[in-house]
Amino acid sequence: MQSNSGFTIYRAMLLAFLLIAGIATAQDKDKENSKDACSQSKPASLCNASNTCGSPSTPCDINVKRTSYSSSATPNIPNAKANDLICVKTGTTVKWHSTAKDTGFLIDLGGSSPFDPPGTITGGTEKSVSVVAKTPGCFKYNFSASDSRAIYGMSKAGQSELIVVGEQ
Repeated sequence: MQSNSGFTIYRAMLLAFLLIAGIATAQDKDKENSKDACSQSKPASLCNASNTCGSPSTPCDINVKRTSYSSSATPNIPNAKANDLICVKTGTTVKWHSTAKDTGFLIDLGGSSPFDPPGTITGGTEKSVSVVAKTPGCFKYNFSASDSRAIYGMSKAGQSELIVVGEQ
């Protein structure tokens, strides 16, 4: 019987090892499939009617607000989801604003901003900020929204990507 229980323990250990290896492999494949837009060889090829906001003659409005667990940035595109990839064409005015009451926000594009004027965008419920997309490329941006009624503003951060498409 002892050899049979040893065989059972061996099978249980083998099964546990295969289960752990399977989970690790699945997680690696998830990482491969979750590549961000800016790491693609041609990020502008990801732009289409469902994620392109505004045009040089029509502004792109992006609503920034604080959610329960983070912040969100949602463009005025039908069926747009918060924090999804946003595409704009060069020359498009992008208006950052917040429809949420008593909310302030910061939009940080790091060292290279595609907008004129460049730099950190600071606004809120009573102060929308308009900038013009000038530099084509793919840009990651960090943003945070604060509710001034909450303790210490309770700022929550988010991150998303913006592609500025130049003339084709």
